[in-house]
Amino acid sequence: MWQRFMDASRFVFLDETGTATNMTRRYGRVPRGQRVVDAVPHGHWLTTTFGAGLREDGIVAPLVVGGPMRGEIFHGSIEQMLVPALIKTIKTPCCA
Repeated sequence: MWQRFMDASRFVFLDETGTATNMTRRYGRVPRGQRVVDAVPHGHWLTTTFGAGLREDGIVAPLVVGGPMRGEIFHGSIEQMLVPALIKTIKTPCCA
């Protein structure tokens, strides 16, 4: 019942995803009694992380990090990218 009073344009969802170059299949299928043979990357494994704010009208303050998302990177992206981007969209006299 209370949901009809909510303004969806005011919501911002923070989302993060990442990938690593060492991601390989751990299981495979072969006929019984045979071994699974496949190539896997060796060394120099890297992680790339993507984070952004998701709004009703699109993505805001996207960030790509070469490595895992640590606390100081997360806080810095909120303070330096997300908050200023959101302040620009607020239409109230107090924040103009």
